Amino acid sequence: MISELDLLAEKINGLVTLTQTLKQENASLRTQADSLRQEKQQLIERMEAARQKVAAIIERLPAETGGDTE
Repeated sequence: MISELDLLAEKINGLVTLTQTLKQENASLRTQADSLRQEKQQLIERMEAARQKVAAIIERLPAETGGDTE
């Protein structure tokens, strides 16, 4: 009976340790996910700014007059 209780206590301690480890890992992953979401948003904003610059440059190009001059 005592050995069974000792075995059960060991298993419970193992589960407690695992739970603590998983909580820490989960917190770390949440922080990483938040950071990645922020980085994604910054990249989206940079792409939009670049897209607007390219569109502005294209608008300033002279219109094609038709036909090749080769």
